[in-house]
Amino acid sequence: MNQNNQQNERTFNFSRPQNRPDVEIFDPPMCCPTGMCGPTIDQTLLDVSEMIAKLQSYGYQVERYQMSTHPGAFISNVEIMKLIREKQMAALPIVVVRGKVIAEGNYPKLTEIQENLTGGN
Repeated sequence: MNQNNQQNERTFNFSRPQNRPDVEIFDPPMCCPTGMCGPTIDQTLLDVSEMIAKLQSYGYQVERYQMSTHPGAFISNVEIMKLIREKQMAALPIVVVRGKVIAEGNYPKLTEIQENLTGGN
């Protein structure tokens, strides 16, 4: 019976990474979740919000994290923390597609994310 419990536990741990979002964006510190809350709108952040909406309309799961509101997302990701330790805030934003860092220090274009989602590097 104890061995059976261990097998169930292994199965749960094995399947958990499949619940990971398709795209994860680790943003630099901003005044609000989208960064579009000040008196002037940053065109780059507007483009990122539109890109996220487009990816979601295609059925991809996209998560966006900020250190102040989602510290666990940063701390629990070894690769993200390594980049931040090496480059500090200059590493942000970091964009991860299906577990692979595809951009650091800038936001990639929609086509670059799509290429990484479909494997057409």
